[in-house]
Amino acid sequence: MFKAILIEKPEETQSVSITELSEDQLPEGDVLVDVAYSTLNYKDALALTGAAPVVRRFPMVPGIDFSGVVAESNHPDFKPGDRVVLNGWGVGETRWGGLAGCARVKGDWLVPLPEGISSKQAMAIGTAGYTAMLCVLALERHGVTPEAGEIVVSGAAGGVGSVAVALLAARGFDVAAVTGREAEAAYLRDLGASSVLDRSELTGKPRPLNKERWAAGIDVAGSTVLANMLSMMKYRGVVAACGLAAGMDLPASVAPFILRGVTLAGVDSVMCPKPDRLAAWQRLASDLDMAKLEKITVEVPFEEVPQIAPKFLDGAVRGRIVVPVTPELG
Repeated sequence: MFKAILIEKPEETQSVSITELSEDQLPEGDVLVDVAYSTLNYKDALALTGAAPVVRRFPMVPGIDFSGVVAESNHPDFKPGDRVVLNGWGVGETRWGGLAGCARVKGDWLVPLPEGISSKQAMAIGTAGYTAMLCVLALERHGVTPEAGEIVVSGAAGGVGSVAVALLAARGFDVAAVTGREAEAAYLRDLGASSVLDRSELTGKPRPLNKERWAAGIDVAGSTVLANMLSMMKYRGVVAACGLAAGMDLPASVAPFILRGVTLAGVDSVMCPKPDRLAAWQRLASDLDMAKLEKITVEVPFEEVPQIAPKFLDGAVRGRIVVPVTPELG
């Protein structure tokens, strides 16, 4: 038996409980993992609160991320004792996820944990940090260099934004960090931001084109924020878009794309091919300052997860939240 968070919806209203499950209740898969750590992301908060229809099947163990140790394997790439990490693939949405002591999944979904990253650090990174790295790689693929100019990052005090600021600063970029929380300015500068902007600069009614300000951007918000960011890109600027916290709409025009040659690069972390995942995790191992990662990480007891989740929806969460499940696994 192992502990787990379980979301159930027998009728119209869902419920969340902490319970015990057995291995024979787990879904099919060719690898069984003893979970050391999990984490909380915005999508997990939506699942736990029921604020959006993230969970597609009930009952559901949430948690789109986990790190741990292989217990059993019928997959050629993994053997018992291997340290692994999982992000996405519908885990925590359509298949039982990482907020439990054990997880049975397809081995193709797992990534070997790189040397130099502990199981706890892997979840301090989590989907948020892994997505931030995918965004940085997208900018690099489009030729963005520190010499091009300042990079803007929306939602900078959140999980994706915090890691993105740290990664970009470590690569020598000047970073304009955008946040709706003035009190986070010192925190963002400590991560490496060269300037901190109030979110209101990107929430006004978008114009087709605004004054050119930034060489590139990473956006977690979508909607008006993304539309304004696009309108302020320099000639041949690039925006990596990975989130929709402000909405799925895009009240923009084609002007930035046609008149300035701006590129909008979509970044998906859920179904991202394994070679890209491996590249992202290797770069995280080499590029991310683990001392800065520790500064943006808060550990929350397993039993308190249901109470913490609503804070994401209120925009009251800074950085990354790690949830120890079986921390003695290392």
